Amino acid sequence: MTEKLTNITTITEFLLMGFTDDQVLQGFYVPFFSLSYLTALMGNLLIVILTTTDRRLQSPMYFFLKNLSLIDICYISVTVPKSIINSLTKSHSISFLGCASQIFLFIFLAGTEYALLIVMSYDRYVAICHPLYYETIMNTGTCLQMVTASWASGCVYGTIHVAGTFSVRFCGPYIVHQFFCDIPSVLTLACSGEQILEYAFIVTSCTFAFVCFLFLIASYIYIFSAVLRISSAQGRFKTFSTCVPHLTVVLLFVFSGVANYLGTNYNSASSLNLFISALYSVLPPSLNPFIYSLRNKDMKAALGKILGGKMLSRT
Repeated sequence: MTEKLTNITTITEFLLMGFTDDQVLQGFYVPFFSLSYLTALMGNLLIVILTTTDRRLQSPMYFFLKNLSLIDICYISVTVPKSIINSLTKSHSISFLGCASQIFLFIFLAGTEYALLIVMSYDRYVAICHPLYYETIMNTGTCLQMVTASWASGCVYGTIHVAGTFSVRFCGPYIVHQFFCDIPSVLTLACSGEQILEYAFIVTSCTFAFVCFLFLIASYIYIFSAVLRISSAQGRFKTFSTCVPHLTVVLLFVFSGVANYLGTNYNSASSLNLFISALYSVLPPSLNPFIYSLRNKDMKAALGKILGGKMLSRT
């Protein structure tokens, strides 16, 4: 794991020791992760195809949804395939560069998804609270700028944290008690007193993320107030149903992330720690397509149109 050159220790790899001590989990998590990965891949890819090819799905909401699906495809692909391969090959090593890349991509995509969820809440706010100005405010240029800003902010977020994490000196053994490289687990390997810079970055980013979350909550307070002012019960239900999928995805993403980073002990591997980590890294991208598509009439109609066309072409 290390090479010594002129009395300087250079780290070449880490060991990912996530599930090695639990034989029951070893036999369970490969099929579970494989099924979750295929489900996320197929579900999100289907949303990308539908929102790209169907003319009825060209509104800002579906444009943001397409980007969310692209993020989820990449997000789950950063951690799960490597973990499955390591388990099948009985190899638990990951190179130093591979670990740094995994942390950057994971934080980059998580930050981008969080920023995009904030943008989508603003889209719902404008659509419900200012419907007459919706097309003017949420025009094509504005939507492109919002999505670009989301991806750019995620990139900056990932760059800052990977720089802060790998600016420290690490003291062996270089064993990561996790099935992928994430910041808290890797920081436990840092020599004493070396984590201060990254901890400062974490506190600052968490504070900013909390402020953004308050903005999201405020937008939904205005949305629910506008929904309650709708006279007909059918109108209230129809309007509210357009917000439920997004709100569900936000809560799933935020609370699984909070549980992962605040509710676990990263100095040792445990079934609870690994379950919470899997919840955060696997569950949101796997469930997002079902949360959106199964409750959305336009998505189901577009899917039915494709399937109907294929069946007609066979007959």
